[in-house]
Amino acid sequence: MFRVLSRRRLAPLARRNITTTTPHIPQESLGDIPTTQSPITSTLHFFNSVTGEGKQIPSYRVLDGAGNVIPGAEIPEISRDTARKIYETMVLLPTMDNLLYNIQRQGKISFYMTAYGEEATIVGTAAGLAMDDEVLGQYREMGVLLWRGWGIDSAMSQCFGNEEDFSSKGRQMPVHWGSPAHHFHTISSPLATQIPQAAGVAYALRRDPFRRGKSCAAVYFGEGAASEGDFHAGMLFASTIPSPTLFIARNNGFAISTPASEQYFGDGIAARGPAYGVDTIRVDGNDVLAVLAATREARKRCVEGGRAVLLEAMTYRVSHHSTSDDSFAYRPRQEVEDRKRIDNPIARFRLFLHSQGWWTDGEEEELKARLKKDVMTAFKRAEGVKRHELKELFTDVYGGEEPWHLKEQREELAGLIKKYGADWEPWRSELKKFKDNDEQLQFVLVSSGILNQEVNKRLPNRGGTEHILAPLRPA
Repeated sequence: MFRVLSRRRLAPLARRNITTTTPHIPQESLGDIPTTQSPITSTLHFFNSVTGEGKQIPSYRVLDGAGNVIPGAEIPEISRDTARKIYETMVLLPTMDNLLYNIQRQGKISFYMTAYGEEATIVGTAAGLAMDDEVLGQYREMGVLLWRGWGIDSAMSQCFGNEEDFSSKGRQMPVHWGSPAHHFHTISSPLATQIPQAAGVAYALRRDPFRRGKSCAAVYFGEGAASEGDFHAGMLFASTIPSPTLFIARNNGFAISTPASEQYFGDGIAARGPAYGVDTIRVDGNDVLAVLAATREARKRCVEGGRAVLLEAMTYRVSHHSTSDDSFAYRPRQEVEDRKRIDNPIARFRLFLHSQGWWTDGEEEELKARLKKDVMTAFKRAEGVKRHELKELFTDVYGGEEPWHLKEQREELAGLIKKYGADWEPWRSELKKFKDNDEQLQFVLVSSGILNQEVNKRLPNRGGTEHILAPLRPA
């Protein structure tokens, strides 16, 4: 008999009654440990914090929730046009998320992940990077590509996997973006693999005489991914080699269903930076101006110093983790509604733009109508574009002669097409979605030996997949 254990919601660090202590620095010099700069002390003292006095690492902020500059803060250098572009990109994200989430529910695409509530973190960091900085994303960084001019049509094509999907030719799941032209490395599903890869990319930049001291590699990940070993491998690599890697942690409060309070016992992700000797900052991730300023300075340190920097953005995941998740099974609906109302990053920046005279209510209505129309137009267009040719499934992986295992896989596919392609409706309807349906399906069959030259001669000279795939009868 097994006893069912209920999930226990742990309190955040500040509520756990933990006494934090910093290292004890001796007042008189007793020398250093040989080969180090660690001073010797006669006091037996343990420590568990870099801040002490029971306080957590502070979060850098420029704007309060009402869009007002807080006392002592300085507005980063920003023009009217740049501010408006940032805002329009932030508004575009939920506009696209609304449509793509809904069409996934209608079965038109297989999967989707939204960025609700994290628009300031994504777009603010994108605006703080150079356009040719290398970016390795996790899942929610479509806003970086949109900022760089990737376009709504490209995003739609990737989600539908049609022949205009140049990220992966339709081989990847939706939201697995990629564009070499925009210096955005293709996203892969396994969690945190991009983190040590980013350290390697940054090391390559450091070795390139044309890009050394000019570019960095920025890698995005969530606080859940930071619990993977790959996070520590990436931090260790980038700090010891060293390399200009900008680690951007989106701490949105949840790793799928695991709240941050159960994800770590220390003071978030920023507390780990000093352990690797890495310059670190924690920023209010819902304040786009704070994110912009912090990213600019972090990038400057990366590029000029050739070393890693860690930026932790404190935000909140308003959305479900993905279309495979129902977050109301593990958090109250009211909690989400409260955060949407009191800490909306888009509303906060809009209020700031109003205060500067850079935005009006009329422009707000025009923007929403225009973006909704643009997104709907791109969706309708992408839905009607054919997929890549089926034979493309076997290209682009190996150079030279095709390896034996790909030949075997093509033969297996050809056999399945011959068996089900003409007689089973799901296969018939799917095959019609591919480009150059008749010719390329025949190519797959012929190149696999399923249709030999003698059989080809018997085929009637008529169009249509059904004739190509029909069961073969004796002549």
